[in-house]
Formats: sequence, C-alpha cells, structure tokens
Amino acid sequence: MFEQNFKNEIIEIRGQKIGLGESKLIKIPIDRLPTGTLIEIPVYIFNGDQLGPTILLQGGLHGDEVNSIELVRRMLIDKSYKIHRGCVIVVPLLNVFGFLNMSRDMHGKDVNRSFPGSKTGSLASRMAYYLMKEITNNVDFAIDFHTGGEQRNNFPQIRYTPEDERGFQLANIFNAPFMFGSKLIPKSFRNQCYKNNIPVIVYEGGESLRLEEKAIEQGINGTLRVLKHFKMINGSIQTPENNTSIQINKRKWVRAKVAGLFTPIVHNGEKVKKGQVLGHIMDTYGETNFSVKSPYDGYVIAKNNFPIINMGDALFHLGKI
Repeated sequence: MFEQNFKNEIIEIRGQKIGLGESKLIKIPIDRLPTGTLIEIPVYIFNGDQLGPTILLQGGLHGDEVNSIELVRRMLIDKSYKIHRGCVIVVPLLNVFGFLNMSRDMHGKDVNRSFPGSKTGSLASRMAYYLMKEITNNVDFAIDFHTGGEQRNNFPQIRYTPEDERGFQLANIFNAPFMFGSKLIPKSFRNQCYKNNIPVIVYEGGESLRLEEKAIEQGINGTLRVLKHFKMINGSIQTPENNTSIQINKRKWVRAKVAGLFTPIVHNGEKVKKGQVLGHIMDTYGETNFSVKSPYDGYVIAKNNFPIINMGDALFHLGKI
C-alpha cells in the first residue's frame, strides 16, 4: 500500500537538495526574539542510498511536551537513523517558543490548531505554514510525538485516523500497548496531512513538563519497528511482551462528582472491572470520602496526577475493547 511514488530521490528543503545517500542538518529561520536573537527550527535529513518511503518524525509540536522532544533527540544521540533505504526527516523540537516558555502554546496560540497556516499570519500560523511547505510536502507518512497535558499522564498509545487505512496499518506496525481511532481535529497537523493524503499516527506517552523513561522507551521501540518494517534500517528490533496492541473501541473520561483531594489507587495501563474503585476524593478536613468507580470493564489509558480536584475535573481516561 505504501510501495509507490517514493519521494526520496531528491529531498528539497529551504532550497537545499539532499540526494540519495546524503545526510544534512538544515535550520529553518522562523522569527527573532525581541532581543534580536534568531529562532530556527533544526531539521535533520537522513537519505538512504536506495529508494524507499520518506517518514517525518516530529517532536515538540507542543512546547511543554518534553517526552516527545527527548524521544526524538535520544534517537539522534544513539545514531538510530542509520538509513540505507528511504529517508527519515527528523524535527526534534518544532515549537521553540513554547519550549522556552514551558508552554503548550506559542505566544498564546496552539500551533496544532493553526494549520494549514499562513506566510503572513501569527507566529503559530507561520510555523504551521513552513512545516507544511518546506517539510511535509516531502514525506509519505509521519509519526507525531506527544504527551498528556496539565498533569494528565497518557499510558503509551497510538492514535490514528479511522478513515485512513494506511494510518491503521502504521498503528499496528508501531505496536504500542494501546491503539485507537481518533477523530480529526479541525486545523490540526493530522487533519491537514489527511487532506493532503499523508497518513499520520500520533504517539502519546507520559505527561507535559516531565520525562518518563518507560514512555520514551516505548516510543523509540515503536518507531524502530516502523523503520525496520519498511526495511529502512538493519538490525534486530525489540518485540513487546504482549505481542500486539490492545485495540480500544470505546473511551470515556471518568470525572469528579465532588471536589477535594484526589488519591488514585489503580495504575496507568491497568485492567479494571465495572464497579471497581479507582480512587478516592476526600475533603480537606477529612469529613467525607467519595469513591471513584469504573463505569465498565476496560483499561486505564490515562490518569490525572494532580491531587487538588474540582467538580467535573477529568480523573481517569478509560478504554474499552
């Protein structure tokens, strides 16, 4: 299904051409700080000496999702991109401004709600524009790395576009602990790529502003499985213990019915039963103790790590097969 019209014979980014068997670092200038300091996006291109698919590996679309940045960076340091077939385009950190401010957004705007972008628009809009024009136009498919946000920890999972059969295939190849179809969000990167017939899978693991080793390892191993599947790299690749992803068909956030101090008693990724107590919410004076129960049999695919809870806050994201 992917074996056609490969784009890696000559990769062109920002007017620079990278031929078969070549590697290059290209820095795309985006803007300057008020101090005049130039902000650039580093883009690594590893073009194999044989024709094959071109894949984009992208971290830091949200600046505070440091797991995604570390995952892609670590593969650079470990020289995991020894590509002999096809091409890998690597963007370790897209949202430089958000990263500097430890923020999801860029100057108050979410880059992942700014596509297709504009050459003369806001900074977030220009970032989206150059990503699509300079980088994404070269690729056959992409893996976009993310984490949970606001103290929400996502257990390693792959999200794909339900209408995209190639995305579904990529999700199976990646083989994260969980996988599920996720609706396209207007003006998102995945939505814009879908319009351009470019399959994108989204890896979610861990939470914002915090490194989580297991989530990083799962992301690296899944990425290597994709590269190995398309014969882009040599060597043996680790196979997960459960062998295949658990396909989630229904999802629900369990929300707080009362306010107070929240204590979870189940682990992320754990299998739970209907009616099982997942955690407790106590008032600050110890007079009440409210039990949070599971609405059905399923798995915990994300949980809230923040102890101070208001009524209606999301506590556990449950997935049902």
